[in-house]
Amino acid sequence: MASSHLFLRRTIITRRDFLAGAAVVKSLAASESGHHQMAHMPPVATAPKLLNVEKLTPFVDPLPLPRIAQRTGMMASPTNRKKHVPFYRVPIQEFVSQVHRDVPATRFWGYGNSIPGPTIETRSGEEILVEWQNKLPSKHFLPVDHHLMGAEKDKPEVRTVVHLHGAKVPPASDGYPEDWYVPGQSKVYHYPNQQDAALLWYHDHAMGINRLNICAGMLGLYTIRDSFEDSLNLPKGEFEIPLVLTDRMIRADGQLYYPVSQLADAPWLPEYFGDVVLINGKLLPYLEVQPRKYRFRLLNGSNGRFYFLTLANGQSLHHIGSDQGLLARSVEAQRLTIAPGERMDLIVDFADHAGEEILLNDNAVRIMQFRVAKNKVADASSLPGQIRAVLRMPESSAIRTRTLTLEEVDYLTGEPDVHLLDGKRWHEPISENPVLDTTEIWELMNLTDDAHPIHLHLVRFQILDRRPLNTGAYLYQKKLLYTGEAVPPEPHEMGWKDTIRATPGACTRIIVNFSGYPGRYVWHCHILEHEDNEMMRPYEVLAPANA
Repeated sequence: MASSHLFLRRTIITRRDFLAGAAVVKSLAASESGHHQMAHMPPVATAPKLLNVEKLTPFVDPLPLPRIAQRTGMMASPTNRKKHVPFYRVPIQEFVSQVHRDVPATRFWGYGNSIPGPTIETRSGEEILVEWQNKLPSKHFLPVDHHLMGAEKDKPEVRTVVHLHGAKVPPASDGYPEDWYVPGQSKVYHYPNQQDAALLWYHDHAMGINRLNICAGMLGLYTIRDSFEDSLNLPKGEFEIPLVLTDRMIRADGQLYYPVSQLADAPWLPEYFGDVVLINGKLLPYLEVQPRKYRFRLLNGSNGRFYFLTLANGQSLHHIGSDQGLLARSVEAQRLTIAPGERMDLIVDFADHAGEEILLNDNAVRIMQFRVAKNKVADASSLPGQIRAVLRMPESSAIRTRTLTLEEVDYLTGEPDVHLLDGKRWHEPISENPVLDTTEIWELMNLTDDAHPIHLHLVRFQILDRRPLNTGAYLYQKKLLYTGEAVPPEPHEMGWKDTIRATPGACTRIIVNFSGYPGRYVWHCHILEHEDNEMMRPYEVLAPANA
C-alpha cells in the first residue's frame, strides 16, 4: 500500500450478510431500510421537500418497454472498407418524462427520449457502428464537484463519453473516461460483437461526472443474440421483458435531486441512495402478463444501491444467465441480490397463478406489480435445466497472480475520504499490464466494510472463491491472516462475469483471460460515487512483443 495513505477510514457495516456457522461470506450491500449510514460522513446540506411516495396511488402506470433502436443506414467497416455494416445514430439529449401519473414531468438527460434509452439489438459476430451525438445543454443541472479528478474548473461542465459495459471492443471504442466530448460533438464507435449472446448496457463514462450523468438518465440496453440461444426455445418476443432498476431522489415538484455536503470545498458525498425505485423509468408500475413463462432481462443501473428482490407470493425465480451470458444450468431461487452494474437473466413461470396480482419487492418495499390474466394459455417455451457447457478455467492456466487492495482513506483533512484501488490514484503510473491472450488471477483484498462491485473493461472472467481475512493484521502488520475457509461462488455466479461483488473484509479471487485487443482500458468500482473519487484505475493490455 502506498506510504502516503496513513489513515484507513472504516465505514459502518451495511452491505454484508455473514451466514454464521457455514463459513459463507455473502455481501448484501445495503441496510434493510435501503439506506447506507456512513461513519464520519460530511454533513449533508438541507434537502428540499421530496416526493412522498406513500401518498401516490400505486400501480396506475403500465410498465414502459424501451423501444428497439432502428439503424440509420450502412457504413463501411473500419477494418474492411469494402464491407458495409449497420450504422446507428443515437442522440444524447434533454427530455422530460413522467415517472408516475400523479407526478409532474421530470427533466432527464439520456439517449433518445427515454430512460432507459433505445435498446440496440444485434447478433454475435455481426459488427455495427454507432454514432453517439452530444446534443446536451452547456450547463449541468446537477451539482458538479470541481475538486474531483477530471472535473476541475478548467473542464467543461457538460461532457460525455459512452462505454458499452461488458463489450469486447477496441480501446478507441471503449469509452475511456478521458475521451469525453462536449455538446455539439459526436463520436462513432465500432462494436465487433465477437462474443457470446448476453445482455450488455451502455452508459456515460465521463471522468469526474459519471455519477451525475447516469443519475440524469444516461443509460440503455444492448442485446447480443446467437444461434445457440435461439435453439433453446426460451420465452421471446412479447414474453421477453427488460427490467432496468434505477433509484432516484425526486423533489415534490417532480425534479431530480442530487444531494451535496455542507462543505463548500467538497460537495461530493460518498454514496447516493434514492428514496424511490424506478423500473424502466416508472415509479410503481404494473405489467399485465399471461399465465405462462416469461423471460426477464434484469439490470441494476443504480449509482450505488444493491437490490434484494423477491416475489411477494414466495414463488421461485430461475436464473438462466448472468453478466456475460447463459449459465451451465438453471438455478432456482426465491431471493435475488444484484449489485450495481450486474445483470441477471431470469425465467418466471406464472402458469399456476392465473388471476393473481403479484408484487416484486426490494426487501419489504413494493416496486412493481404483475397482473396475471385469468384465462389459461398455451405455452410452447422451455425452462431448460442443463443449458450449455461452461468450462471452468483452471488456476494452473494463470501465468501471474496480482494482489490488489480496495481501500477507503481519510487524510484527516476534514474532507470526505478517498476511495482507492491498490492504494493508487488515477493519475499514478499504470501498474496492471497483462499480456494479450494470457490468463491472470486477481486477488481483490477488500479492506473496507463495504461491498464493492468491481468491473473490468474488455474482458470476462470467472469467480474462484471468497475468503474472509483479518484486515487489521493486513493493514498494520503486513500479515495475511485468513479467518475462515475459502467459499466457492454461489450457483448463479458460476458463469461468465464482468462485474463482481468484492465482499467486505475478504479476499475475492477472479481468474481472467485478457483476450481481445491490446491497449488501455480501466477497472473500477461500480458504485459511481466511489468511481468518481479515485476508485478507478487504468490498465494496459500489452501486445506479446511488448511484454
